[in-house]
Amino acid sequence: MSGVTSIFGLTEPLFVPEYWSPPSLFDLAMKTGFDIESLIFTFAAGGIVFAIYQLLLHKKHQSIPKSVRHSLKHRFHYIALWSAPVIAVVLLLGTSLNPIYAFIIATIIGGLFTLYCRPDLGKKILISTILFFAIYYVYFLTLIQMVPGYVEKVWNLKELSGFLITGVPLEELLFAFIVGFYWSSMYEHVTWRKLIE
Repeated sequence: MSGVTSIFGLTEPLFVPEYWSPPSLFDLAMKTGFDIESLIFTFAAGGIVFAIYQLLLHKKHQSIPKSVRHSLKHRFHYIALWSAPVIAVVLLLGTSLNPIYAFIIATIIGGLFTLYCRPDLGKKILISTILFFAIYYVYFLTLIQMVPGYVEKVWNLKELSGFLITGVPLEELLFAFIVGFYWSSMYEHVTWRKLIE
């Protein structure tokens, strides 16, 4: 899951400088829009979101029988999987929304489709969302303690809501929420697996 998630690091050109202007190795982010740090970050975030629930609660997986895969709700399996990317592309191409808002809207809708299709993953989604949100929030608080003024220097607050919660941009907290909400159940959804309770 980390490897798949790291691909999303390639979307960085959509966010620089509309969302932020991060410092990067060799100043790649500002020169090309791409940077190495985004690949590392998305790799780590994807792995944490996927594994944290299983690691803390010691859950294992089993395959969903093929007979169950044809139930009414599972007819929307592919719509649920593809809804977030398709909605994100439509919003990016068809509106003037800042890219972060397009991704927030798309992944919330994708997460709701997943909950409809796979209500059995609701507990994992809820707990994973809370856990990842907490980890990300503590990480961000540590960052702004270590580097005062970093947020104001790097984030394009004029193009965002401008709301800071304990110094953390609202959009970053929404990002933490949507990653936990949408991505935490992706492995089970794609591979037709369920958690053994």
